[in-house]
Amino acid sequence: MAGPGNETPGARPPRRGGGGDRPRRGEGGDRPRRDGDRGRDREDSEFVEKLVSINRVAKVVKGGRRFGFAALVVVGDSKGRVGYGSGKAREVPEAIRKATEQARRSLIRVPLREGRTFHHDIIGRYGAGEVVVRAAKPGTGIIAGGPMRAIFEALGIQDVVAKSVGTSNPHNMIKATFHALAHSTSPRSVAARRGRKVSDILGRRDVAAEARE
Repeated sequence: MAGPGNETPGARPPRRGGGGDRPRRGEGGDRPRRDGDRGRDREDSEFVEKLVSINRVAKVVKGGRRFGFAALVVVGDSKGRVGYGSGKAREVPEAIRKATEQARRSLIRVPLREGRTFHHDIIGRYGAGEVVVRAAKPGTGIIAGGPMRAIFEALGIQDVVAKSVGTSNPHNMIKATFHALAHSTSPRSVAARRGRKVSDILGRRDVAAEARE
């Protein structure tokens, strides 16, 4: 029988601190998720992000040109809120991240009819850009192209007919479209501003459909 001073030859002494029972990295020892991480996932899933365009830009400095990327992003919740933003960075992911953050800070709410289209036709202008946005009947779909389609999809529009009659520059097209969205109104807001009832504003239109909004 081995005593305190007579260890068995070749036997290893036990590790201090019980390290043998601890899981190794990657074997059940992953960092637990925090509440902030779950909240960030819910926030990201709430918005729809659309990358409209990304361009390579150059800055002339002493010794040559420094290249970077410029991103244009549209963000919406598909429930009547939408915003746009632009960002520049040396790498594409960083430029998209900056544009997305700016878009979330500039969200605007647009009144929708029955949650699918606009209440009336709108014309938006910005610089050389001019867009015509018209309300459509159920089943029409989104008849628009380029940046305008990205805005309507992020906004949650289902039926709309839109046409760009100005420049094809995506920045001016988006700003012209947002100029039109900013001037969109609902019969309820018009009636409140004039001090009348919604039925007086709509006339023969279905008042019950407007009251469901």
